[in-house]
Amino acid sequence: MKVKTILVSQPEPKIENSPYFDLEEKQKVKIDFRPFIHVEGVSAKEIRHQKIDLGQYTAIILTSRNAVDHFFRVADEMRFKVPDSLKYFCQSEAVAYYLQKYVVYRKRKIYVGKRTFAELSPLIKKYKDEKFLLPTTDKVKPEVPDTLDALGVQWKQATFYKTVVSDLTDLADVLYDILVFFSPSGIESLFQNFPDFKQNDTRIAVFGNTTIKAVEEKGLRVDIAAPTPETPSMTMALQKYIDKVNKGK
Repeated sequence: MKVKTILVSQPEPKIENSPYFDLEEKQKVKIDFRPFIHVEGVSAKEIRHQKIDLGQYTAIILTSRNAVDHFFRVADEMRFKVPDSLKYFCQSEAVAYYLQKYVVYRKRKIYVGKRTFAELSPLIKKYKDEKFLLPTTDKVKPEVPDTLDALGVQWKQATFYKTVVSDLTDLADVLYDILVFFSPSGIESLFQNFPDFKQNDTRIAVFGNTTIKAVEEKGLRVDIAAPTPETPSMTMALQKYIDKVNKGK
């Protein structure tokens, strides 16, 4: 069956040159964006219940831009003046760059990993005498606490924000040729909103092995998977699939 409509379970890209817009124009398909999950901040009161005193920590581990936003939001709510001496350990350059929204970069001690948490761990180990705070979501990849425990450093995890299922009930009567997912949480949201969902002729595109597993555990069929050596991005995987099925359009 030919592809005419695609729903991507993420917010619409803010950049004008997004490959999704190129795909839409080149293939003459309609692409809609709708986040299936969203992030909500945890209140300062709830964080105090987690026995978190921001003044106790000499270093912060930041694994995402959400972690950056919610750490400074909570500090503001608690009227905590973030000291200039605080060390920031950022999982990637993108997170470190985003940190500039809140601090004067050149005046702070900022340590940056390459991409994965494992690549950040040697830097954390180098400063093993610090007291680390990990402000994070309620759904943390197990590799993060496991890695920190293995390093033998003093650290504390605190939930500063939560991943929440979005209300999608207005989509009940809207059908798409392809649904695109990037996380198991997106699949969870699909079934919380539509418990009786049947795939039928809808194609499902997924990014990452954990998402593939979540799809298959729900008894659904994976039609498009990324990343692969040939299609390292979701847009490339969609492009290849549409090229194949829309031939002769």
